[in-house]
Amino acid sequence: MKKLLFIDRDGTIIREPADEQIDSFEKLQFVPRAISSLAFLRQHTDYEFVMVSNQDGLGTDAFPEDTFWPVQNFILDTLRGEGIIFDDILIDPHFPEDNAPTRKPSTGLVQKYIDNPDYDIAHSYVIGDRNTDRQFAANIGCGFLRINSAPSTPPVLSGSPVPPVLSGSPVPPVLSGSPAESSSAESWQRAVAIAYGGERTAEVRRTTKETDIYVKLDLDGNGHCDITTGLGFFDHMLEQIGKHGMIDLTIHTKGDLHVDEHHTIEDTALALGECLLQALGDKRGIERYGYSLPMDDCLCSVCLDFGGRPWLVWDAEFHRERIGEMPTEMFLHFFKSLSDAAKMNLNIRAEGDNEHHKIEGIFKALARALKMAVRRDVYHYELPSTKGTL
Repeated sequence: MKKLLFIDRDGTIIREPADEQIDSFEKLQFVPRAISSLAFLRQHTDYEFVMVSNQDGLGTDAFPEDTFWPVQNFILDTLRGEGIIFDDILIDPHFPEDNAPTRKPSTGLVQKYIDNPDYDIAHSYVIGDRNTDRQFAANIGCGFLRINSAPSTPPVLSGSPVPPVLSGSPVPPVLSGSPAESSSAESWQRAVAIAYGGERTAEVRRTTKETDIYVKLDLDGNGHCDITTGLGFFDHMLEQIGKHGMIDLTIHTKGDLHVDEHHTIEDTALALGECLLQALGDKRGIERYGYSLPMDDCLCSVCLDFGGRPWLVWDAEFHRERIGEMPTEMFLHFFKSLSDAAKMNLNIRAEGDNEHHKIEGIFKALARALKMAVRRDVYHYELPSTKGTL
């Protein structure tokens, strides 16, 4: 079956100006990494490319077509020169208040694809920058890949003052190397990785007489967490993994806390490790290795290798019996169980005086190590091993 990429234009391929109307060449700027990313996907995948764009009031006096088509044709010619050819181009000219069935997020423009059994809609994607694009994807029944872009304005010349941003005023200019540009490039890189290499998500349900655990994660997420284990401090530590590792992480644990905390902590580690292993899949393109960070008086180092051989080196001493509701003797046990289930080598060291800072620093360092190690480079989509297997 054929798969599709429904690709937005303004804010996704080209920057959207503050007035949301690209009616002159002076307003035209391409989003960083958009062209190279689309070229890669066009060359290395079999997706059909469909441009779907709302152009409010196109053809009216406020937005005459003779100001739209020269820019549109230049965009298409530029992309074509890089090997990027659209199989279909769909433009809706209605205003939001028209409630037209063809205006995104409504699906009228693409209904012909939805109704065609030759297309694999569930494994297709919308690539866009707005919540309406996200809703458009949900209405179609396909995935959504968000591009973090920013409205464009004329560049600020070197040495010129940057005007203040007032309520309701245009967004300040996006300059080369700015956070917005970096965000655009990173989100395009993420979109390419998922569209080409697939999503890296997993779910694990582990149920025993002692615990009932559900873990779900997305290695290419945004750090969203939903964690409840019955142990407040443990929840706080697990949240560090998701937040600082940019992993969407859900952990729901019900354990025999009336006995003690051992089974809850150990089995959560086992389920989380298994979930990580599943989400990594064949590990093609990953960095594999990965982090040291300070936290006030403490220096924490977590180095890891997803080489398929579990091993734990633990060099951290704690002089309190508990931190919150969590026994400090369980810290080593958690990381040993995690290492075993994820089949990863962990080398953990920590020094310092504050026990809370020490263990939180370890969890944060683990998160950063995970973020580094699971980073995927689809432009070098090979196993990071001379053995040919991990």
